[in-house]
Amino acid sequence: MHKIQPYYSWLQYYDSSFDDRSPYFGKEYNYDLYSETIYGYYIDPAWDYMGSETLYIKVLYVDYQAGYVIIELIGEWNDTLHNDIMHFKRNIVEHFLTEQINQFVLIGENVMNFHGSDDCYYEEWFEEVEEGWIAGVNFRDFVVEEMKNYNIDMYLNLGGSLDIPNWRALTPKRFYALINQLIMRRLN
Repeated sequence: MHKIQPYYSWLQYYDSSFDDRSPYFGKEYNYDLYSETIYGYYIDPAWDYMGSETLYIKVLYVDYQAGYVIIELIGEWNDTLHNDIMHFKRNIVEHFLTEQINQFVLIGENVMNFHGSDDCYYEEWFEEVEEGWIAGVNFRDFVVEEMKNYNIDMYLNLGGSLDIPNWRALTPKRFYALINQLIMRRLN
């Protein structure tokens, strides 16, 4: 797992450690020290802790005027044992909601497993985005199926056209425009 890095080519457009509106503003990264682990496996130091032992994130891009954030995830999304959605919702989502962000793009290709519980935090999040949406991009098929078993797909748009293997070839704005177009088709 230590070889899986968050996508770094968008650093030319956005760096959360330099964004004074980001929850990671001022964070200093030591790329020579691997200290964070998921189940005893070290992860790249560029991933950010958000309160969970099993799920880490990287805020790849935020556009405050357009009202969206793109977040990459790594690890195991475990609501059963670690209540990861609570940590994510309270520590990250609520921060961005106060900044008028109501469109959330979650890149889940490095989420290796999902263990569900109840859907209360998802429902709360869904209600709080009001005119916005939550999109899960590139989650593994078995993770999507497990999320559907817990009715998470009622709140997150997942699978199908949101599997975009070439997303790294796009700029953040073009990637968002594509996701927004796909979500608008689903909603209409």
